This record gives sequence, structure tokens and C-alpha cells, in this order.
Amino acid sequence: MERMTIKEFKEESNFEVIESIMKMNNGYVTSKELDNFGIHRMYLNSMWKKGIVEKVAPGIYIDINKIEDNYYVFSLSMPNTIYSHMTALYFHGLSIKAPNDKYDITVKKTYNSKHLTKHEVFYVSDDIYELGLTEVKTPMGNSVRVYDVERCICDIIRSKNRMDSEHVKYSIRAYLKRKDKNLVKLSNYAKEMGIKEEVMNYIEVFYE
Repeated sequence: MERMTIKEFKEESNFEVIESIMKMNNGYVTSKELDNFGIHRMYLNSMWKKGIVEKVAPGIYIDINKIEDNYYVFSLSMPNTIYSHMTALYFHGLSIKAPNDKYDITVKKTYNSKHLTKHEVFYVSDDIYELGLTEVKTPMGNSVRVYDVERCICDIIRSKNRMDSEHVKYSIRAYLKRKDKNLVKLSNYAKEMGIKEEVMNYIEVFYE
């Protein structure tokens, strides 16, 4: 058997670590993760050249045998964004509109990025940015940050002039039919967002 050089051994060892990370992350690995393990990012480029991984965004790679999850890749690329409004309601099963490649996202007022121009961006103050923040699984099984159902209902009422009115009505009606709806939480969120009267009026109209 031909002996490995030290360079080849180190490369092979780092490849194994990267592949282990990908197994834990449903096929994904980022340059930032390698920094945490003290592995140089050049190994990702080497694996890409060998056809082991595919680059899906700057600093984000996926096992070549996996199908890209656009929702998850976007959330990794833009960690300061939160899926909100109709996009989040889609994940919660309360929207008739699939997001496709244009997402409803919320960011802090102070945040700005040229990568957000194609999306529907909602800017909020720091005090309500994390109100109702949670995580859900995408259709492909990856965790992304979204607002919970009650926060989303508040958001679509608050931003109704930017939303399709029929979509808003559908989501509110669908929410009110859910056994796990939490009207107390909804009221508290609406109060914190300064829209309690408006939200309660909508709920009263659609409550059956």
C-alpha cells in the first residue's frame, strides 16, 4: 500500500470532519462552521473541485447528493432576517399563497442589505423584533426562524395595505378555526405592537 503524505492525510482528515458536519446539518456546511473547528476554508473549495459538495451561496455548501432548500439557504445567507407575514403563515399552514422565490421578511429598522431588494421587507423597532420569534421546519425538514402564528396575524393586519386582502381574510379565518389558537397571546402581542383595537375589530368580524 502506498503511504499517504502528511498533506494528503491532513486533507483526508479534514474532509471527514466536514462530511460529519454535513451529516449533522442535513447535508449543509458553512465556512463559518469550519472556522469554529479551526479548519481552513480552502478545504471546502477543494471538495467542490472534487465534486463532493456544491456551492449554493457565498460561504454555504451542500452535499452534492442533496437537493437545495431555498428557504434554508436564504436564512443562512441572511441571518438577520425573520420569515414573517404570508411567508411565515405558509410554513404554519395558514396561507393559500406559496412564497416561491419572493419572501416576506422582517428586519430591524437599522438593517439594510442590497440582497433584500427582490423581497417584501418589513422594518420594525428593536422592541418588537423578537416578539413571537420561533422556529419551524421547511417542507424539506430544515429549521428556519419565523414568527409564531399570533404574531403573523398581527403583522398581516398591521400591514394590510401591503397585502392581498383576500389572502389576509383567508389566513384570519383559517387561524380562528384552529383548535390551538391563542387569543390571549394574540391580544397581548397586539397591545405590545400598539394595534390592539384594530386587531380585535378584525377578529370580531371574522369570528364564527
